[in-house]
Amino acid sequence: MLSKLSSSSVASIASRTAYTCSWSRPLAQSDPELAAIIAKEEHRQRHGLEMIASENICSQAVRDALASRFTDKYSEGYPGARYYGGNQFADENELLCQKRALEAFHLDPEKWGVNVQPLSGSPANFSVYTALLQPHDRFMGLDLPHGGHLSHGYMSAKKRVSATSLFWETMPYHLDPKTGLVDYEELERVVPVFRPKLIVAGATAYPRCYDYARMRRICDSVGAILMSDMAHISGLVAAGVTDSPFDYSDIVTTTTHKTLRGPRGGLVFYRKGVKGYTPKGKKIMYDLERKINGAIFPGLQGGPHDNTIAGISTALHEASTPMFRDYASQIKKNCRRLADELLARGYDLVSGGTDNHLILLDLRSKGIDGARVERVLEHASITVNKNSVPGDLHPFIPGGLRIGTPALTTRGLKEDDIAKVAEFIHRGVKIAEQVNRSNPAAAKSLPKFFELLKVNPPAELVALREEVEAFAASFPMP
Repeated sequence: MLSKLSSSSVASIASRTAYTCSWSRPLAQSDPELAAIIAKEEHRQRHGLEMIASENICSQAVRDALASRFTDKYSEGYPGARYYGGNQFADENELLCQKRALEAFHLDPEKWGVNVQPLSGSPANFSVYTALLQPHDRFMGLDLPHGGHLSHGYMSAKKRVSATSLFWETMPYHLDPKTGLVDYEELERVVPVFRPKLIVAGATAYPRCYDYARMRRICDSVGAILMSDMAHISGLVAAGVTDSPFDYSDIVTTTTHKTLRGPRGGLVFYRKGVKGYTPKGKKIMYDLERKINGAIFPGLQGGPHDNTIAGISTALHEASTPMFRDYASQIKKNCRRLADELLARGYDLVSGGTDNHLILLDLRSKGIDGARVERVLEHASITVNKNSVPGDLHPFIPGGLRIGTPALTTRGLKEDDIAKVAEFIHRGVKIAEQVNRSNPAAAKSLPKFFELLKVNPPAELVALREEVEAFAASFPMP
C-alpha cells in the first residue's frame, strides 16, 4: 500500500503517527523525571499519616473526572451564555454540578442558587466581597491568630497582609481567651461602633461550632450581610452531622477538597427569591445572583476549570450517599478520641476539645513551639501543620499545631487506631523537647534545629518513623 503513495504522503502519515504515539505514551515513558516525583509523593502518602485538617484523599472517580477531556475545554461564561462554541456538554456538566450542590446540602432551588466556578476557597470569598462591597467598605472576620483565614481580612499591626485588607477596611473579632470560644459579647460591643457591611462566620482552625443564630442577630442589629465560610466543615454539613449555616446566612462559601473530599475548587451559595416585604406588602427580592455571577466572571476569572467542576460534581454525588454520612460521623468520633487521648497525656487544647474534624494543640505549656514539633513529626512521617493559637505573637514560629482526622478516616482508621496515632504524636513532642534540651544552639535557632534533625536525627526519631510507616502501610490507600 505504501508503495502506491507519494513520498510526501508517506512522510505526512509518519509525522501524524509520531504525534499520536507521543500523545498516548504513559507519563512514566514520556516524562520519567516527573513520574518519579509523583511516585515519591504516592509513597509518602501511603506510608505516612496525613493529619493536616484541610487535606483529604479523593476517590478514583474524582481523579478520573479531573483527567477527563474536560481538561481541554474553554467555557468562559455560564450555561447557555458562553463566549466560545462547542460548550453544549460543558453546559450539561456545570448544570449537573449546580443541581448536585443544592441537593447535597438539602437546599430548595427556589430559595438558593450556587456558582460552581470559583477556583478555590479564597477566590470564592474574594468574589463575594467584590460583588457586594464597594472599595473601602467595612467587614469583619475572625482574627487569623484566633483561627480565622487570611481571606477574612487579616492585617498585622504593620502590614495589610491579605488583599482583602488592601481593598476593604477590616476589623477582626476574637476568641474568648478563657474559653477558646468565639467571643460573641465582644463582637456585639464592636459591631455598633464599626458598623460593618458584612460579617464572616467561619474559620480555618476553630474546633467548635458557630452559633449561626447569634451571628444572624448580630448582623441584623446593623443591617449587615452574614457570609458563612464553611470550607472546613462542608462535608460534615452535607452529612448532617454538624450545625448548618444555611438556615441563617445570606451567602455560604466553601472549598470542595477538605471534609467534602473532592478536588480543589470552590462554591458560592446565595439566597434567591423573596427576602421580605415592604410595609405595604410589596415583595423585596434578593439581588445576589447577578452580582456574584458577574464578580466571578468576568470580574475575577476567565474560563472555569471544567474538569474540576466534573470532579466536584462526582464528589457531591458521593457526599449524598449513606456511606458518606457514616464517614463524616466517623471523622468526628476519631477527632474526639484524638482530643481525649492528648488531654489524658497532659496537653492543652484550645477550647478544651473539639466538635468537628480538628483540634488545635497549644504547646506553649510544654516549652516547645509548633514549628519544631511539626518538623519532628514530618521526619516521623506524620504530617500536621504549625498554627497560631490565641495570644501568639510569632506567626512563623507559633505555639500550636492544627491536627485533623479527615484523611486518616478515609483510609479506614477508627477510634482505637487513633489512640495509637496520639501516642505517636506524643512521642514526637517528647523528641522535640529532648533535642531542645540537649542542644542549646538548636533551642535558640530554628534553622539549626532543622539542620540537626536532617544531619543527625535522634535514634528515637528514626525508630518512631519506622513504626509510623509500618502502621500507615497497614491501611489501604483509596
